[in-house]
Amino acid sequence: MLNFLQKIGKSLMFPIATLPAAALLVRLGMEDMLDIPFMTAAGNGILENLALIFAIGIAMGFAKDGSGAAALAGAIGYLVLTNGIESINDEVEMGVFAGVIAGVVGGMLYNRFHDVKFPDFLSFFGGKRFVPIITSGAMVILAFVFGYLWVYPQYALDATTNWMLNAGELGVGVYGVLNRLLIPVGLHHVINTFIWFDFGTFNTGAGDVVRGEINRFLNGDPNAGYFLAGFFPIMMFGLPAACLAMYMAAKKHRKAAVGGMLLSIALTSFITGVTEPIEFSFMFLSPLLYVVHSILTGVAMVLAFVLDVRHGFGFSAGLIDYVLNFNIAQNPLLLLGIGIFMGVIYFVVFYFLIVKLDLKTPGREDDDELADEDTTDGSTGYEAKATKYLQALGGRENIKSLDYCTTRLRMQMENRDVVDEKALKRLGSRGVMKVGKNNLQVVVGTTVEFLATAIQKQMDHGIPEQPPESDESVEEGEAPASLRTLKAEEFVMLVEGEVISLAEVPDQVFAEGMMGQGFAVNPTGDVFHSPVDGKIVNVFPTKHAIGIENNDGLEILIHVGLDTVKLKGNGFETLVDAGQQVKKGDPLLRVDLEKVSAEAPSIITPVIFTNLESETVEVHKKGKMKLGETGIVTIN
Repeated sequence: MLNFLQKIGKSLMFPIATLPAAALLVRLGMEDMLDIPFMTAAGNGILENLALIFAIGIAMGFAKDGSGAAALAGAIGYLVLTNGIESINDEVEMGVFAGVIAGVVGGMLYNRFHDVKFPDFLSFFGGKRFVPIITSGAMVILAFVFGYLWVYPQYALDATTNWMLNAGELGVGVYGVLNRLLIPVGLHHVINTFIWFDFGTFNTGAGDVVRGEINRFLNGDPNAGYFLAGFFPIMMFGLPAACLAMYMAAKKHRKAAVGGMLLSIALTSFITGVTEPIEFSFMFLSPLLYVVHSILTGVAMVLAFVLDVRHGFGFSAGLIDYVLNFNIAQNPLLLLGIGIFMGVIYFVVFYFLIVKLDLKTPGREDDDELADEDTTDGSTGYEAKATKYLQALGGRENIKSLDYCTTRLRMQMENRDVVDEKALKRLGSRGVMKVGKNNLQVVVGTTVEFLATAIQKQMDHGIPEQPPESDESVEEGEAPASLRTLKAEEFVMLVEGEVISLAEVPDQVFAEGMMGQGFAVNPTGDVFHSPVDGKIVNVFPTKHAIGIENNDGLEILIHVGLDTVKLKGNGFETLVDAGQQVKKGDPLLRVDLEKVSAEAPSIITPVIFTNLESETVEVHKKGKMKLGETGIVTIN
């Protein structure tokens, strides 16, 4: 259930990303800004249809491949559900919850039926086209159920809403504490969805009814903004002050190393309101610090309410939203005073606890722990970083599912114990969160989307990790990577077929050289042979790829076909085992070309030299070539 709720929270991030655009349009169109009414109306077009937008976004998030067919199913499901309910009982108001239900159902039905096949006379309605159809049927049933039964949970939700909205400082304080306490398990998005987009109603001057704290605040509701204002002092002052405390408490010889990182995440919080990189830097080192942070958030919320401060945001409570919505806020200058006060409290409390309890916050790590850490090359390339993350996570076979939200990777693991948390930290991770028995979250930062995409590409293509270099290999006289060469006679054609350049491979990962230099073969033969004398270092479990290391330590990846990892070994027969010595021309792998060609996007086989540095691969021959032919490639 926790994983299911986390997936909803993750899926909400895509539609929530539209809010800054909506808030900006609404705000700029108002009289005190540009006075362009149609711009405000355009922004409200997004805010007033959040339930439908949530249905689309959540369906895409739940779909295994983010397909537009799932998004369409979510939209249709929402329309069927809401109109069906209205015809039964027009007093039922499900709000954004209807969009959440429709999105979840649409996404799950997509995963189940997107590849369904029917007899020829019904084949037009098969596959992805069937998903909106089955979703419509499911939502008709749910519309009937909710039309008659939703009145009871609606009473409970209304009672909760009324209590929280009318409980004064206690209501906003409880919400502030829960908002922070739920971040470690990723469920804060769920509670925020109801507070921000569903609780409370307001009739605009144009006669429209808007719901939710954010929407009501932006449209001038004098009772909205109390559940948002208290976040500004925390995100603009409190957490940056916590960063200052961690910097001041750091060891003298470590301050220079951590100062830049702490300054960067402090500015991110102050300007944009994105706080997770800061929170995860101390969340696991000291749960006590995080509990204190959650309580102080509640205190800031209470202070803002008691001082009658109303303010709001379209994205988060940073400087950008503070300035943008300043003119429609109530007593916004008081937030600066509260912020300074909270900043002092944060600095004193955090510094005292860190020093008194000797907490290992950034810059206070033990010297022996730092000495054990391996250095990295500092590469910012996401493809290179993805490879290292996969190794630290125990390999792609150890990852059952991969998702991401605003700042973190969310994964289900086969064996969480094999994850190298120190290696993840060296790669730039702010922290690791273990949830339940198999779930793992790794805090990366706001660039998480690009890293997750690179990791997913490598997982989808089934590119094997290369074994790490060992001291033993150096002792045995292996040439360092920068000195490796390959003569023309040392490499033979591995299969009969046509040699083409990597740029012609219909796959971005290979075509752009993300995995390394090399060439590709469009095979006509069905048995692949060793192109060099050496050792088999990797036979991928799904049999579609083999890694070879020649006698000079040159590593070669033979990746048969594109996206063939999804065939799970069907159509492949391996003829060697990992660790086996081979000679040029020894058979490695037999492939059913007809079967693989029918089920994979392409049978084109990239041949990649994976551990080169400054060397250049020169391909001397192209076109049709026979098995065992030489003079194809050299490396200098």
